Amino acid sequence: VEAVRTVFSGDPDLRRRVAFSVAMIALSAKMAKADGIVTQDEVRAFQEIFEVPPSETRNVARLYDIAKQDVAGFETYAQRMAQLCGSGHANCVMLEDILDGLFHIAKADGLIHEQEGQFLHRIAEIFQIDEAHYEAILSRHVDLGAADPYVVLGIDRGRPFEEIRKRYRKLISDNHPDRLIARGLPQEFIKIATTRVAAINAAYEMIERGLRHA
Repeated sequence: VEAVRTVFSGDPDLRRRVAFSVAMIALSAKMAKADGIVTQDEVRAFQEIFEVPPSETRNVARLYDIAKQDVAGFETYAQRMAQLCGSGHANCVMLEDILDGLFHIAKADGLIHEQEGQFLHRIAEIFQIDEAHYEAILSRHVDLGAADPYVVLGIDRGRPFEEIRKRYRKLISDNHPDRLIARGLPQEFIKIATTRVAAINAAYEMIERGLRHA
């Protein structure tokens, strides 16, 4: 852990990412272990969202290997990460981003297993992400044909179209790459945001088509 910590400790602007980096590595490993096995697809999914400096690959791999031995202790890492939000309020956007990253790893082997779902739901509870926000995140990671587009956008059915469009535009704005970087997330999380925006766009288009033909 100390070896990983030194990668970020030299730059004052990155001190906040020290705890984030260590906790994200550990949570990712324990997420992959939640269904009993760690697949290469899940390891690759982790590598997609967390680029490691070549000089520190071995240290990060060692931490990942230690953390993936079992799921025990994940709540401690989640609690540390929750403290990084700073706002103290429920539904912290940065923590929703992190949960999105964990979903990305969970579905890497083709589906989200029951144990992984339980793991993710507990993480959401620790992050103080309410059920509606959790369901919206979950819906973005299932087959769009099976997802409720209103749940994806986090808005109730029957709301005026102008309100739906306003909600859609806010989600698109919140997921702009510059916004993600400003929230202190690694550059690699932009890849997840791209997938998220695609799901948001598809949900909005589905609602728009439905209302047009109603």
